[in-house]
Formats: sequence, C-alpha cells, structure tokens
Amino acid sequence: MASVKSYGADDIEVLEGLEAVRKRPAMYIGSTNLSGLHHLVWEIVDNGVDEALNGYGDTIAVTLHKDGSISVEDRGRGIPCGIQSKYKVPAIHLIFSTLHAGGKFSSKVYSNAGGLHGVGAAVTNALSEWLDVTVMRDGKIYHIRYEKGGKLTEPLKVIGDAGRKTGTLVRFKPDPKIFSSVDFKWETITRHLQESAFLLKKVRFIVKDERVTPYLNETYLYNEGLKEYVSALNVNKTPIGPIVSFEDFSNDIKMEVAFQYCANDYNENIYSYANNVRTHDGGTHETGFKLGITRAVNDFAEEKDLLRGKKLEGGDIREGLTAILSLKVPESLIQYEGQTKSKLGTPEATALVNNFIYTKLTYFLNENNEYAVNLINKCIESQNARIAARKAKDEARGKKQRKEIILSDKLTPAQSKDYKKNELFIVEGESAGGSARKGRDRLHQAILPLRGKPLNTDSITMDRMLKNEEFATIINTIGAGVGSEFDVNDSRYGKIIIMTDADTDGAHIQTLLLTFFYHYMRPLITNGMVYVAVPPLYRVFKEGKEQYAWRDNDLEEAKAKIGRGYEISRFKGLGEMDASQLWETTMNPEHRMLVRIRIDDPLLVETRVAVLMGKDASLRRKWVEENVDFNEKDNFEELK
Repeated sequence: MASVKSYGADDIEVLEGLEAVRKRPAMYIGSTNLSGLHHLVWEIVDNGVDEALNGYGDTIAVTLHKDGSISVEDRGRGIPCGIQSKYKVPAIHLIFSTLHAGGKFSSKVYSNAGGLHGVGAAVTNALSEWLDVTVMRDGKIYHIRYEKGGKLTEPLKVIGDAGRKTGTLVRFKPDPKIFSSVDFKWETITRHLQESAFLLKKVRFIVKDERVTPYLNETYLYNEGLKEYVSALNVNKTPIGPIVSFEDFSNDIKMEVAFQYCANDYNENIYSYANNVRTHDGGTHETGFKLGITRAVNDFAEEKDLLRGKKLEGGDIREGLTAILSLKVPESLIQYEGQTKSKLGTPEATALVNNFIYTKLTYFLNENNEYAVNLINKCIESQNARIAARKAKDEARGKKQRKEIILSDKLTPAQSKDYKKNELFIVEGESAGGSARKGRDRLHQAILPLRGKPLNTDSITMDRMLKNEEFATIINTIGAGVGSEFDVNDSRYGKIIIMTDADTDGAHIQTLLLTFFYHYMRPLITNGMVYVAVPPLYRVFKEGKEQYAWRDNDLEEAKAKIGRGYEISRFKGLGEMDASQLWETTMNPEHRMLVRIRIDDPLLVETRVAVLMGKDASLRRKWVEENVDFNEKDNFEELK
C-alpha cells in the first residue's frame, strides 16, 4: 500500500507561465497532425495514471463524444481547488492556465510521476475550443470552464456535494484552427490505454465511443500486468518455455520484468518503461537488464559445463527474446536524456537492474533445470549461426562473383562510398526503374527494380525466403546480412526507400516488403532508415506551367494556381512519369514527400502483421470489413 502523501493547494508549484503555445504548438506537442492531436489526450490521461501509479484510484475512463469533444475521468484524489498561497488563485486554475504547474515536481505529492514532456494540462487547454473541468474533492463538487484557447469563462465554484467520492473529469474539444484533423482515432486511443493497463496491473481502463451506433466499448484490466503484455506480443509466435516474471524493490526503485523466448524469431524485442513512459531509446535500465541476463546465462552455463570454455555474446542470448522492463523511479532520482523522455539517464538504474536480473534469473535457472538447458542450447545455436554467417560474409567479401551475377542486370549502384548519405530506391516495375535510373542523383541514389510481387515472408520459412531471387538480391544489395546475423552498421545505404504505384497493387508490394524488413532486417526500421515514397496523383498544366497534387484535396489548389484553360493528367503508375517528372516529384530531396516507417506501438504492429499477412484469411477479411470504406476516396496523413 502506498504511503499517504500530502496533496493540497500549496503543493502545486509553478515553473513557467503559459506563453506562445497557440503560436507555436509543435514546440509543445510535437506536431499539429494526428500525433499532436492525441498528445492532448495523453496529457490529461497521464494525470489520472500518475494518481493510480501512486495508489490513488483504480479506474480511468475515456469517452469520445458526438460533438467532437473527449472526456477523461479518474477516481484519484481530485485536483486541488484551494487558493495557492503564493499566487493567490485557485490551484486548479494554475494547473490549466500555466505551463509546468502541478504536483509532479515534488516528492511530497507523488513518489513516482510520468507524464510526457512536463507541459501539462495547460497545453491541452491552450489548444482547445473549450475545456471543462469537474472535481470531486473534500466532500464538494467543483467546476471551472475555459474557452477560446484557455480564456477563463466560468470561474471556479462549488456546484454540489460529493460525499466521499473523489476524482477529476476533464472534457475538451480541440481547436480545428490548430490541427489538420480533430477526428480522434478509436484504435490510437484504445491501444494507448491498453498499454497503460498492462503497465498498471489491477487498474481498470475504460474507453467508449459515442460517435457511432451502436456505441463502442472496451475495458482493459490486467491482474498479471507485464506477463499478459508479453503474452499478447507473442500470441502468434512459437514460445520456447513459459513467460518468466520478476519483481523487486531497491533504493526506492520498483523494478518489474517479464520475458519469454520464441522460436524462429531472429530479433530481440526489449520494450522498456520508466514511470509508465516508454523509453524508446532505452537507457540505463536497459543496459542493466542486458548485463544481468548475459551474466546469469553465462555463469549458469559455465557452472554446468555446457559451453566447454566458451562464452556467449549478449546478442546470442537475446535472440528471439521478448521482454518488458518497467521501472517506477522516485521524482528525486528520475533523469532522462533529452526533452522527449525517450532514454532513461538515472545512473543508479544500471547496477540495480543488473543485480536484480542476475540474482532472480540465476535462482530461476537453478530451480528450472530443463528450461535452463533448453535455453542454453538455443543460445548456442544462435552463436553457431552467427559465427557461420560471419565466416560466410568474410568469404563473400573475397569472392564477389556470385554477388555480381545476382546484381549485374538489376542494381544501378550509387557512385559514392559515403554509405550513410546513399539511398536505395526499391522500385515497382522495369518501366519506373528505367525512369528512375535516368532521373536519379547518380552520386547518392541507387535503383533496384522489382520484377513481380515479393513473397509473403510471414507465411514461409527462412530457407524458402533465401531461395527467392528478389529477396536474395535485396539482401546482397544492402550488404548487411539477414536475420540473426544482420548488422545495421554494415548497411550500404542510409535510407531504404520503397517506391511503388499509388494503387492497390503498389500498397500490397509496400506491405510485403515491410513485412520482410520487419522480420529479417528490423534494425533498419528501428533506426529510422526505411521509407515509403509518395508519388503525386495528378499533374495540372498549361502552356509551360504545371502543378502537382498528391491528394484529391490538393487538386483544387493546383487548379487555382494554374488558372483557366488547364489540363489534368492522372498518374496511374510511376511508369507514366518521365525521368524529369519522377525526379522532381518523388526523388528530389528538396521537394519529395517520404513516409518514415516507425514502430511506435509494438503490440499494434505484431497484431497487424499477423492479421494482414498471416495464414488465417478469415481474420484478414474481418479486419478489412471493419476498417476499410470502399466508398471513401484515398487519403493519408503527410509525414515528411
């Protein structure tokens, strides 16, 4: 049970006033596209999460309303509504009108606090048409309202009796003048709340969508937390042994981990969190985890004489591993590298997690001898495969004949040896490949045309994949290996760009290639090196003037710029563009539009790959029926 912390008006501290948020919203929420829109929700949700994280309240509910607004309700202690002694205004008003105002900056209020960037609920208020807050606290129900970007329209007042109930209800409507879209996405909301529920076991997350009939309802409640998270991630894989989980508390830091090994998975899948915030770039806690598991496995194997004097490398031990590592760190110890909190910097975490994993895993291996021996054997197999692959790669460097045979009539290489600046365009079709060859930047751009659709690597063996000529060519072209022996540092290209027609077949080819990269060259994706090119749909022109339109929405603007008497050509494929057009619209770094492929939500990616690329056609059909509107024109979110 968490110790009771004081949480009154004077515990609310102010670090900085609310300035320029509406003028420069991207500085505070990252962007004004869908990511930024949902960031407004996470700022409010995280207030309830921080309450639950510290033992106050067991339910957080999010509702999407018909009028375009969204509400977040928690059963925490309720935002303080008393007068803050220093600033002589209600504490709740400080929280919603001043950046960096709140109780998270003091350990008197929260033992642990997450949040995103520390800008708080004030940013949500500043970027909303209106924001309405109802608080149950101290036996009373309080209400306050803001409109037009944070202007106070209904000052704080008591509107009823709360009895023993406590909590906060925030409802707001994003300002369409700020965002490119104010349409909250059901899947984005539910996935985020499900992730939070995995990390906060025994806390219930409810999400409801009133915009559709019948209403959508989802409830996420996980009594085993991280173990259920790992189970969900590995649902379509072949496990090797059970899900293992450990917990410990040391130096005021709570440490939790759950992990499982799977067959035919050549990646290490470690997802780490600090105070429920995903640390995408790892940090000191991940370093400690890797050190601890490497020590434990090697020491056990050496003690049982299973390695015959050799040592396993960390990569051998982590191949096929899915692990969730979560730390709850006191405010006094929490440190991040960078404003985005994507990398934990707390120095104490390395040694603590290292010893935690080493001690717990060593005991577990000794108590589960059959599991331990099977694990060591798997690690030895990974080691043998790595050594053999490295030997084959070294031999291949001295014998280039086969590689040249495979690539000679396909790849048009870049001239530069500065690999980080080089770009590989994987192009649909010989016709488009010919235009790309003529129009490219010869110094840094290489062209690899595809002949037909690649195989679906989600439903074939690795042996069959390696025998496929298209994939063999891609592997040899990139030159960094494949599967467990893939080394992103050996890649001959800083960008891998998939360039296909803007139609159904082109989208299918993109998906097939991304599935291949996800399974066999995932570090390319995690390092932000894989992109999809976005060619234009239309060319509007007359008398030497021309404008391109990437979406139907852009077409009217292009017509207006050209003026009367224009003509329109609709590009059905890349091959319809000549070399200069393809260069100017799709390949020129100064003007092109690229979508960078990212893995923001590992559970969503695993589920989507399994459904869309797996063998069960009924699951795929169900997803298409529920998510695709065939009467709606193509659209996409721009990511440059």
